[in-house]
Amino acid sequence: MKEIKAEIISIGDELLIGQVVNTNASWIASELVKNGIEVGRITAIKDSKSEIFEALNSSIENIVLFTGGLGPTKDDITKGVLCNYFDSKLIFHTPTFDHIKSLFGKRNYPVTEVNKNQALIPDKCIPLFNQYGTAPGMWFETDAKVVVSMPGVPFEMKSLVTNELIPRLKQRFQAKNIIHRTIMTIGVGESMLAEKIADWENDLPNHIKLAYLPQPGIVRLRLSTQSNNYDSSFSEIESQISKLQNIIPDKIFGFDDSSLEEVVGNLLAEKGRTLSTAESCTGGYIAHLITSIAGSSNYFTGSVVSYANDVKVKQLNVEPSDIETYGAVSKEVVEQMAIGGRKLLNTDYCLATSGIAGPDGGTEDKPVGSVWIALASPMEVKSRLFQFGEHRGRNIHRSALAALNMLRKELS
Repeated sequence: MKEIKAEIISIGDELLIGQVVNTNASWIASELVKNGIEVGRITAIKDSKSEIFEALNSSIENIVLFTGGLGPTKDDITKGVLCNYFDSKLIFHTPTFDHIKSLFGKRNYPVTEVNKNQALIPDKCIPLFNQYGTAPGMWFETDAKVVVSMPGVPFEMKSLVTNELIPRLKQRFQAKNIIHRTIMTIGVGESMLAEKIADWENDLPNHIKLAYLPQPGIVRLRLSTQSNNYDSSFSEIESQISKLQNIIPDKIFGFDDSSLEEVVGNLLAEKGRTLSTAESCTGGYIAHLITSIAGSSNYFTGSVVSYANDVKVKQLNVEPSDIETYGAVSKEVVEQMAIGGRKLLNTDYCLATSGIAGPDGGTEDKPVGSVWIALASPMEVKSRLFQFGEHRGRNIHRSALAALNMLRKELS
């Protein structure tokens, strides 16, 4: 069995003009690596015969994975190009047509001639069953490499990768044991984090690689290694993670695909506590993050988006004189928002935010990015002033994460 290495090629003009973000490639790469398949290159190309031919001719890996261009319309040319490239001819594939008829029958749609053409496949390919769509995947195989074409529709592609592609690749090639573990940190910037864990990082074995993956409000630390003995290597990485937890215990909130809102939700559910939010500058974004988690109705009751001062006064019982004296962006006001939200919505905890998201509205005393966050609990109310910078979108996102992290630390 040959060692495996893959190249991902995404087809679509929309990817090259910035109209669509290429999430397919990142998802496929993640799934391949989970299964010990290294990715050597990711590219995006136009919907053109010459581009697809050039991509095939210049591919350097023994696995080439295409996504896109398999729809029923004239601008979807991938199938025809691959047919030409592999000196193949189109044949009618009855199982695919039966599947198309079944899909359309469930939706009471007529099967047109255009739809029927989806059942035409190159005679030199192995069709891969597309459970959720009309275009099958296509597996071409030569002595040197395997070329696979899949639809660009994400939920169709993901089903094909999971149920068809990965199992076939594992049969054909020798996959490596590639182990990745990601530690999720919050409340510390990349450079300061690097200083805090410098000794730990310097002591890592040479075969364990560390990568810093920062994003607004969060820094991910990814540990990676390759080994013939999965269990031994996994245990070694877990041992390194334990050492790191002793160094920055309050900065680590989860691992791998964990989100802060999921971690906080789990803590609330475990403790049987409830949460509400009273949001000004975040405009309901904290509530959005919380309710993106399935089961959040068990611990989240609702939110007051008190963007206007009048709403702060009438709904949250903030003293008008305090708004006049201290301003809406102040410790006094945000704490009253949290207390008022907790009382109004009858919850154990309430998170409140009031700040200047920008790009306008800042002053010398309260520049853009100044955000007060408060947490009201059954025992007390805590608040803190943050300075997040000048970008509106990042300010809102970082404010929401900071608020959730305040609650996480309280629950922990």
